[in-house]
Amino acid sequence: MLAKLSKRPWSRSCAVRPSVRRCAAAGAVGLAVLGTGLAATGRTEPDLDRFYDQKITWSACEGLELPKDMQCGTVTVPLDYTRPEEGTLELALARYRATDDPRGSVVLNFGGPGGSGVLGLAHGRKDFLGLTDDYDVVSFDPRGVGLSSPVSCGTDATSRALEATDGEELADPREVLRQLREVAAECTEHSGPVLQHIGTVDVARDLDVMRQALGDEKLNYLGFSYGTRLGAVYAARFPEKVGRMALDGVDTLTEPLAEQGLASTRGQQTALENFLTWCTEELACPFGQDARDARKQVVELVHSLDENPVPTDFGYEFTGQDLAGAIGQGLYTKEMWPLLQQALAQLIEDGDTSGVEELATGGAAPAAPRRADDPVADPEDVPPDNLPAALMAVNCADDPDRPDAERLTRDLARLRSEYEEASPVFGPYRLAQVVLCYGRPKGTDYIREKVKDLDTPKMLLVGTRGDPATPYRWTVQTAERIGSSAVVLDNRNEGHTGYGSSECVHRKVDDFLLYGSLPSNGSSCGPEDDDRL
Repeated sequence: MLAKLSKRPWSRSCAVRPSVRRCAAAGAVGLAVLGTGLAATGRTEPDLDRFYDQKITWSACEGLELPKDMQCGTVTVPLDYTRPEEGTLELALARYRATDDPRGSVVLNFGGPGGSGVLGLAHGRKDFLGLTDDYDVVSFDPRGVGLSSPVSCGTDATSRALEATDGEELADPREVLRQLREVAAECTEHSGPVLQHIGTVDVARDLDVMRQALGDEKLNYLGFSYGTRLGAVYAARFPEKVGRMALDGVDTLTEPLAEQGLASTRGQQTALENFLTWCTEELACPFGQDARDARKQVVELVHSLDENPVPTDFGYEFTGQDLAGAIGQGLYTKEMWPLLQQALAQLIEDGDTSGVEELATGGAAPAAPRRADDPVADPEDVPPDNLPAALMAVNCADDPDRPDAERLTRDLARLRSEYEEASPVFGPYRLAQVVLCYGRPKGTDYIREKVKDLDTPKMLLVGTRGDPATPYRWTVQTAERIGSSAVVLDNRNEGHTGYGSSECVHRKVDDFLLYGSLPSNGSSCGPEDDDRL
């Protein structure tokens, strides 16, 4: 089931032991300190040369059921790029070798934020084999994700955020903020130091260290969903290092987090209604054969699990908000619908949460909650909330909006109404992810202020008209913001991203990455262009 589940590796939407380390001496990281001159980026930053001078040692992947032809490795990066002497992280990488002598690498990011690149590459293998004609195809677990020091907030953060802002009349604003800060403190306790350095600006810098460690002068890159935000930030930070860059399912660079969440809520509700229409035409549908009644049953099921969570085999209770997250993961492509139907049937008919748990965790094996300083003995031992915890942490770090208590409470009443109207299933879940930012430090303004008018080679941006997570208008807006470097491909299909479901998109992206052949700006792909929809 894992292989099938991870067929959708790119979601808007697994782990070596946590490796945040103190390094009082250079030997603690096993790398030579070469001095404090110019780093490989051309910027004067102390001690970064030792990170840029490293090489990746590749070997067989151990501890997970991964393809035999996939290799794994690690790269060491600073915990804090402004104080590189204070600690390091080990980031997990995986690759498929080129069939002949490679002319370099193409690096993939499967989105989330919070999606595991190791699992995404493993289980999306067949989609990327064409790229191995010329490239080593590489992906990675970003800091805080999967195998790279996974973050966690404990399993009830979403439910506690809802409780803090629930009721006919909101509590004292100071009490709301106190509770949200309490949850934020628990996230820090569970996650450790990496939580304070998990934003996209840091991951973009990690990506440049990887580029150098891979031996590539330029970064060739394919990013999905959130991975498009990462690609755009990298291009702004390292324009002279951009090679061929394709961005599929383009994220917004400017909309406030609350508006992003609302757009995704509406998209997921539309996708849910489409799924239920399909499901009720099947005899195996656990909701019967009436689509309108099925929509009511889903709402009732979520509410029922919030009131009476189901114990799991992994030491935590599965709530209605967990179910909302699981359903959202299962709606990204039509290919996932049979799996979602099966998982829901197991839950409703047998009380078996295993299917929906696997959806909720993005395909990673759940594990019991842990403290940040506990060793992780097994590479599958990933916190069950790692995907949503990482998603929330990165989105908060990338968003500079932090209203005061009075404005927070005033906005919450309005937002709660808008989110619940957009979707009674996904509204509370998505809103909880937004309000949890208010207990955290203010995020960066770099993305809004600096990621624009890029002076890079041409970049291919793919937007899908029926995308439930990244609306097509975000592709148009981001292309305008990037400027003359952007070339837009209009995918007139349904689903989140196009590369894995549209032969036309797949072919045009591969042609660009392999041969540098770009479609004309504004050209399109549609159902009539595809053989495998």
